[in-house]
Amino acid sequence: MEFYETEIKDAKLIKCNIFKDVRGVFCKTFNKNIFETARIHTEIQESYYSISKKDVIRGMHFQIPPYDHDKIVYVTNGKILDVVLDIRKSSPTYKKYISIELSDENGLMLFIPKGCAHGFRSLEDNTMVVYNVSTVYSSEHDCGVKYDSFGMDWGIKNPIISERDMSFQSIDEMNLYMK
Repeated sequence: MEFYETEIKDAKLIKCNIFKDVRGVFCKTFNKNIFETARIHTEIQESYYSISKKDVIRGMHFQIPPYDHDKIVYVTNGKILDVVLDIRKSSPTYKKYISIELSDENGLMLFIPKGCAHGFRSLEDNTMVVYNVSTVYSSEHDCGVKYDSFGMDWGIKNPIISERDMSFQSIDEMNLYMK
């Protein structure tokens, strides 16, 4: 694994080693010792995945304390444009965002620290995204920022978005809960 800094404080791009042979593909996505050597200290408490159609936008999701969490995100099938938005008021990268293409082919993952909102646009049908998080889901602490409120060009005019995600407030309207 190789670890790279991003423009968002504490967010890391991770390049996994992908091994292919006649049987298919093998890829290690987590090793606690390797992550700690890269100064990523997190304890995974829950893991889940989503499967999305092309042009679905999911996000921008986060949980507030005490259920805020680190996230490790990667794609096992398909391709996404992954977006991380820093909503930590005390961060030097507050209100900045990054977007990175993650796919089953490129072996890239993102480590998203507490205090950042996360979302993505699916670039292919049947795209599977895996999320590993450091706290369990809590509906009372689950929040979001409206996907089109912080300057991100998603590259699509008519995305498929849930009613819930459309109901989120803009980054400027919401009372951000992060420090």
